[in-house]
Amino acid sequence: MFKKFIKAVGGKGSQPAPAGGQSKGDKASHSGKPARSHENSASTAPNTHKKSRASHEKSDRSRSRKKSAAAPVAEESWSLSDFKVPEEAGKTRFHDLGLPDSVMRGIHKLGFTYCTPIQAESLPAALRGRDTIGQAQTGTGKSAAFLLTILNRLLTDVPEERFASEPRALVVAPTRELALQIGKDAEGLARYTGLNIVTIVGGMDYEKQKKQLRNHVVDVLVATPGRLIDFIRSEDVFLDQVDVLVLDEADRMLDMGFIPDVRRIVRATPPKGDRQTLLFSATFNYDVRILIDQWTDDPLQVVIEPEQVATDRVEQRCYLIADSDKYDLLKKVLDDEQPERCIVFANRRDLTRNLCDKLNKQGHKAVLLSGEVSQDKRIKTLEKFREGKVNVMVATDVAGRGIHVDGVSHVINYTLPEDPEDYVHRIGRTGRAGAKGVSISFISEDDAFVLPDLEKYLGMKLPLTQP
Repeated sequence: MFKKFIKAVGGKGSQPAPAGGQSKGDKASHSGKPARSHENSASTAPNTHKKSRASHEKSDRSRSRKKSAAAPVAEESWSLSDFKVPEEAGKTRFHDLGLPDSVMRGIHKLGFTYCTPIQAESLPAALRGRDTIGQAQTGTGKSAAFLLTILNRLLTDVPEERFASEPRALVVAPTRELALQIGKDAEGLARYTGLNIVTIVGGMDYEKQKKQLRNHVVDVLVATPGRLIDFIRSEDVFLDQVDVLVLDEADRMLDMGFIPDVRRIVRATPPKGDRQTLLFSATFNYDVRILIDQWTDDPLQVVIEPEQVATDRVEQRCYLIADSDKYDLLKKVLDDEQPERCIVFANRRDLTRNLCDKLNKQGHKAVLLSGEVSQDKRIKTLEKFREGKVNVMVATDVAGRGIHVDGVSHVINYTLPEDPEDYVHRIGRTGRAGAKGVSISFISEDDAFVLPDLEKYLGMKLPLTQP
């Protein structure tokens, strides 16, 4: 496999933009790479290890020029003065972070104004290049925190030359849905930057993804562990030029058995002193904290403790009911409450399939999202749900994390999950972005066995009523 040589000048990501200053003690000043100084952001001198890599490979790799995969969106003129957000006590504006104008324009387009707590506490240090560990509950803006760090870094520290197949930033996520969501979020924030975002996940066209990697400069690569390992093995992607490594939901990757793959991925990137590492999750268990010490260098740790584990924006109802009566109650809830968008969670694929079929036969517009559904169909299913073409999605916990759909008014737990964390992630699909939501759980004899552990985890007694 020959990596394709590309001069950064005139190519994607070649235009540096101003950003806030960096203190002397911040990230990378001690490493083989020069410090990521924002005062020197216009410099295009490559990093030390990049120089040696490029000179070594000029003799044995093809050097065909490739066009950027995308270009900044050309729309009406815009300036930062168009983005008016007043100062407000106790709140951090995105204006206060010294982000490049092209990034600020993307933030403006998305309607963001003030930072969430996790963003306000993590971004100042992360933008200066410091490794950062961020913990906050779902729906609090963790993805934007690390994506803004990436975009700022790539726009303010531009190498002299680039190869295809060599991303400068890598985001690893445990599930396809979460990776696709992060990729979509990144494209929105990077809309006006000219940076190229590529997302690779299993279950989708391998050859198409390979062409994206081999034929274009890749600025930000978002990937699931398994598919990324496939491309590393085939030498269709090289990670030794990664400046920013993000591990999202690392605890989930541990639970799903991906840690050996993640270890291999991390080893393929530069040493921890030569890259910036960011980890964000709703929870960090003991095993992951041990790995954090191996993967990060003097990280800032930011923990945003919620007043309670489950958000208070979600009204939680629990109905005691026989298992045989659950479907009738589900249909009654849907008929009576007419939810704008509703996700029905169940633990088994066969159960979700049967529920979806019965709902459609009885006049509801329902779609299925589970591990047995092909990735292409899952993407189409989510788009139908987002666009309001269907109002009920029946899902396993594959939809518990990473599914960001505005306007989900109801979450129904047809069966309680065995892991209390999954319950929190399920009900976190509603009540997002300040909106109110409703969570309804059906508790039969079998579900009652997990109830004590769930209440202990939540730190509260759930209100149990007869329907």
